[in-house]
Amino acid sequence: MLTLRRSEERGHADHGWLKSAHTFSFANYYDPRHMGFGPLRVINDDHIAAGRGFGTHGHRDMEILTYVLDGAVAHKDNMGNGSTIRPGDVQRMSAGRGVLHSEFNPQPDRGTHLLQIWIEPNAVGIDPGYEEKRFEEADKRGRLRLVASPDAADGSVLIHQDARLYVGLFDGDESATLPLPGGRRAWVHVARGKITVNGQALVDGDALAVEDEAGISLEKGEGAEVLVFDLP
Repeated sequence: MLTLRRSEERGHADHGWLKSAHTFSFANYYDPRHMGFGPLRVINDDHIAAGRGFGTHGHRDMEILTYVLDGAVAHKDNMGNGSTIRPGDVQRMSAGRGVLHSEFNPQPDRGTHLLQIWIEPNAVGIDPGYEEKRFEEADKRGRLRLVASPDAADGSVLIHQDARLYVGLFDGDESATLPLPGGRRAWVHVARGKITVNGQALVDGDALAVEDEAGISLEKGEGAEVLVFDLP
């Protein structure tokens, strides 16, 4: 079964310095039909103005992934971590029993575009943790590159859930497939560009829920950057 979630159907928020599209219910956007997909709870498509950001705030019992599409985001937390995340980097923060952090666009003259992803963990009250890895464009070109997994396979960041995140870049004749064993489902999010997924034409911001299918097929990309979540 394939279920389309078009970009314009998402919730939207405009705070001036922050423009955000919410795939699932978040903050002031509430839709009981879109509370998440399995353990995938949040995909926020954020545009942050130059020199602005989120002040220190807390999270708990959530696996938080940050994926920067353009620009940069400066991260600081009470675990002692401080770094600047740029396109190609994947940041994982396990909030566990509680963590405080801030996120800012450190650039004085340009905006930042990022995806923030929340995945519900398979255990609560764990020790907070932090990790970041870089995945070059060549690693993702014409294929699905594993970037997050429950066992840190293939150099991916470790998340505390039986879920895997793949990222791919597709143009022209480039294509990829991902089998879905029984009991698995997938969420495909197009970060930018255009691509056909299991025969469905998707564009920037669109998503496709895949259930009871043998696998996922991606083809006919046009400047496409795609995130694929393999979920229980």
